[in-house]
Amino acid sequence: MQSSKPGPVLLIVATAVALFLLMPLIAVVPVSFTPARFLSMPSGTLSLRHYQALIDNPAWGQSILLSLRIGILSSAIATALATMFGLGIWMFQPRFAAVLIGFVLLPLVVPPVVSAMTLYFLMTTLSAFNNWIGYDTWLGVALAHAVMITPFAVVLILVALYQVDRRIDLAARGLGANLATRAFRIIIPNIKFGIATAALLSFVLSWEEIGVTLFITSVNAITLPRLMWMGLRDNIDPAIAAISVLLIIVTAVILGLRIFFERRGASEPQ
Repeated sequence: MQSSKPGPVLLIVATAVALFLLMPLIAVVPVSFTPARFLSMPSGTLSLRHYQALIDNPAWGQSILLSLRIGILSSAIATALATMFGLGIWMFQPRFAAVLIGFVLLPLVVPPVVSAMTLYFLMTTLSAFNNWIGYDTWLGVALAHAVMITPFAVVLILVALYQVDRRIDLAARGLGANLATRAFRIIIPNIKFGIATAALLSFVLSWEEIGVTLFITSVNAITLPRLMWMGLRDNIDPAIAAISVLLIIVTAVILGLRIFFERRGASEPQ
């Protein structure tokens, strides 16, 4: 019986590709310790002045908190909508299911600039009726982000649903379970990991969204990506490298915890 482990050549190639892809991220680390007032590699001495700037400047903390609020709300909306849509397609199997799925996935194929302009006109129209959801409001940004990230959540939910054995739904229906019982007590527990993955991906996509945010914000709703973009455009603030390093560390920790819990769940006896 042949071993399924990769050979040394494949390991070398995979390592080289990984290093090539990670090189831009690795290069940010020394730049964040530069003592200069502009983006540059440190020459001899290291400094934490740019990490200190993140603490001293309240704009960074405010933008992080705002991005967290927007990311949590938009991911919750996107995951809820994607779950309801996926359950409807999977349980009822409508005749035009392919057309419905294609319609929902349109934001994936439409150029981002077109989507951003459309959402800009939508937000400005909403602003004419109220001041709490519309252009340059955090609720308006969350709504716009939800529109953009819902297709990604739909894809993950549909993939999770099509791995579920349909016979368990038929058995529940045969035993007299109503629609709500089948959905919430039979199907959703079987796709809980898919829902969690969709929520995590939706949050990440909202957290890093910049194209649409530039169109629908001005001076009030300054998210972290927008603040970083402003720093690069105006004065190339090295604090951007410092916040980038912190974000890389947080992302690595989250991915590590996710892998740990997945392996722990797989090793537990069923």
